[in-house]
This record gives sequence, C-alpha cells and structure tokens, in this order.
Amino acid sequence: PAGAARGPPAAPASASAVASTVAAPPTPPPPTPSKKATFAPETVTTVPSSLYTDTPASNMRKVISRRLTESKSTVPHFYTSIEIPLDNILQLRKTLQKDFETKVSVNDFIIKASAMALRDVPELNGTYDAKTQSQRTFSQVDISVAVATPTGLITPIVPSTTSLSLTEISSKVKDLATRARDNKLTPEEYQGGTFCISNLGMFGISEFSAVINPPQGAILAVGGGERKIIPGTFSEVDGSTTKPEIRTIMTARLSADRRVVDEATAALFLGSLKEYLNQPKLLML
Repeated sequence: PAGAARGPPAAPASASAVASTVAAPPTPPPPTPSKKATFAPETVTTVPSSLYTDTPASNMRKVISRRLTESKSTVPHFYTSIEIPLDNILQLRKTLQKDFETKVSVNDFIIKASAMALRDVPELNGTYDAKTQSQRTFSQVDISVAVATPTGLITPIVPSTTSLSLTEISSKVKDLATRARDNKLTPEEYQGGTFCISNLGMFGISEFSAVINPPQGAILAVGGGERKIIPGTFSEVDGSTTKPEIRTIMTARLSADRRVVDEATAALFLGSLKEYLNQPKLLML
C-alpha cells in the first residue's frame, strides 16, 4: 500500500554465487590414436583357385621375360611392312625338287634373300651401343632364326649367311632347329647374331610384329603366303592393259631400332629383299 514502509534493497549476488549456479561444460574425452591404414595385397578374387594353376617360370622363360621387357622399354621400335609375291619361289622349288631332287623351303629362300639384302644395305646389319653413344655395323652377316621349343623361343645362328648356298642354309637350319628342340645347342650357337628372322607362316599367321632381340638392331617378322587377286593395270602412255591375276602374297614386317636406322633405310632393305625374292635365281649365283 502507498503508506507502507520500504525496506533496504537486496544486495546483488556475488560472482562466486552466480558461478556456482551455472553448470560447468563437460570435459572432452582424450583423443584416441588413429589406426594406421592397411591395404590388402592385390589378388585375383573373381576366379576360384581350383580353376587355375600357377606354374613357376623356367630359366629360359625368365631370360626371355627380362630381355624382351628391356627391349620394349628401352629400344625405340618402328615398323615397316611390304607385300612380296612368292609365285616365282614356289615354281623354282618345284623345279629343284623335280629335276635335281633338291628340297629347300620357302624359309631358306627368305634367309638367303635377307642376307643378300643386308649385304646391299649394311646399315641394317648393326647395333647401337648406349654406353658409347655409337652405331656399330658388322661386316659379316650372321642371321639368327627363331625356333619354337617346349620352353620358349630360341634363336640359333646361321653364321656367314651370305657365303652359304640354299642347300647349305637348309641343312644348317634343320640341324640347328632339331638340336634346339632337344636342348643340345652350345651357347655360342645362339648367343650373338647380327639380324633375326621369325617366321610364323607355317602356323597359319598372315602377319605380325616381332620384338627386337637386343643387341641386334632389327628383326624380320614373316607371315604365310595368301592367295590374293591382283588388279590389272592400265598404261596412260600407250593404252596397254594387263589382266587381273591371282598370286601368292607374303607380308614381311620389319621391326627396327630407330637409333640404328631410319625409315628410309628400312624401306631400302625391304625393297632389296622383295627384289631378290621376285628373282630367286639370283640367290643361286
């Protein structure tokens, strides 16, 4: 009421009293150490182990793996191909067998023709020394011939190939191939060589690209002959024409080291090879 006496005002609460009425924030938990991430090794999980077999690589397969991996990763490969008619060779083979009882294979002709082409274009008969940064050209042609064995490919050497006749090459290759499959070659018979030939024609392969066998500078991949229709030609000079014909054509592909030769030199070699195989009688001189 209006006439009532008023008492003194209440004293303000002290700071400690206020603090005691406010709840303290909870103490955060101590940090837990993070776990180190672990990764499981990559494994084949889509195929059950009962459906495949792991076979340890043989010593030869290990050497092949190491050398060809080194070749593809360090040697600058380039490729050139050419189609070569085989009809003249096939006809000459029949003549040699009928009149002289002499058997030589198409591969023997290819080896001899390659040797003669290397004689004409010696730049292909060389290698590249990465340590000395130099090109080395060999005066003697020693052609390696790829032979399939149960443990992998091996390349026995036909030494001094240019000096051998077709029959000598045929005899030498048969002997080397037989002993290669029986694992009876000596190291000097397959280590070295200046050029290599790999022929898959007898397996029905039309064409393929081969990997250079270091330290060689090139390798020739040979496919099988195929019957093809060759279109006729027309001469704008005199109006003469030729009829279409069916011929047996082989594809040869050269894999070469770009540090050893260039594309133009490779083309010269393949042109020379084609010329010798077109005129196989030149290989008998």
